[in-house]
Amino acid sequence: MKDVLRASGALGGVALLAALALLAGDAGAQATRRPYRIGVLNEAWAANHPTVEGLKAGLRNLGFEEGRDVAFDIRFTEGNPEATVTAASALVGAGVDLLFTSNEAATQAAKSATQKIPIVFTLVGDPVAAGIVAKLAQPGGNLTGVSSLTTELVPKRLETLKTLVPSVRRVWAVFYADDPSSMAAVSKAEEAATRLGLLVLRRPVRSPPELERAFEEIRPGDALLPPDIATMDIPASILEVSLKSRIPAVFPASLWVGHGGFVSYGSDYHAQGVQAARLVAKLLQGARPQDLPVEGADKIDLAVNLKTAALLGVTVPRKVLLRADVLRR
Repeated sequence: MKDVLRASGALGGVALLAALALLAGDAGAQATRRPYRIGVLNEAWAANHPTVEGLKAGLRNLGFEEGRDVAFDIRFTEGNPEATVTAASALVGAGVDLLFTSNEAATQAAKSATQKIPIVFTLVGDPVAAGIVAKLAQPGGNLTGVSSLTTELVPKRLETLKTLVPSVRRVWAVFYADDPSSMAAVSKAEEAATRLGLLVLRRPVRSPPELERAFEEIRPGDALLPPDIATMDIPASILEVSLKSRIPAVFPASLWVGHGGFVSYGSDYHAQGVQAARLVAKLLQGARPQDLPVEGADKIDLAVNLKTAALLGVTVPRKVLLRADVLRR
């Protein structure tokens, strides 16, 4: 009987050791689990675009440490649509776990490159008009994200311009011809222009020579309405023309006011990245993109560059100074 008990105890000890070994193996597997790989795609001119920095900050706030929990493969294409398509394919081929995009061209390129890898987008002015999602509440497919609300905010942008420069009559909307969101925004601007006593002149362009010709048509007393995408670096070109020719321009984000732009009204790029981080975290934890509604940008700013206002000979009304979220001096 004692031999039986002794044998039984030995077997129990072996089972216990085996169980402990399995637990140790599981713990080791968890400790050595590779970080989630996030492929970042945009048309920016540097890797530290505000939306990317916002994404990183947002994920840190949610407990995702870079290097331990997440790793980033960042591709920026300097406003080149062809390079954006190539970069999207490369990221998919690299086997990333999730794609994070900024701007419509990058999002379209990512969407064309994969129907399986989850995609979270930012800086898309009108996701439905662009054909990126069918519905905001039910995006379907493998995409969700944050809309910059460009189309909805265009009337307010024109109102701000008219308040600051009442003498303006003509506003040039220069944009990349193949961008549906920009076309939707310009249509919205044309609707709002009538009640503001403005004439919006649309100038779609597809090449640098076309862009140069569009700028040659602008006259003193006119104003500029830049698009909310970086394709062909059109906003930067508009900024240069605005400062050189002293033509007022109303930009879609305060980023441009920080670089010398006159005024902006729109969503904050960094804040969009932070906001999108919540969606990214949910997807990494097992949620499905089609179950996460597209969100509108949380943070909308009015920004004014007082130094540029002085250059343009504009006196900023007190009511605008009091309402402004950002004042550059």
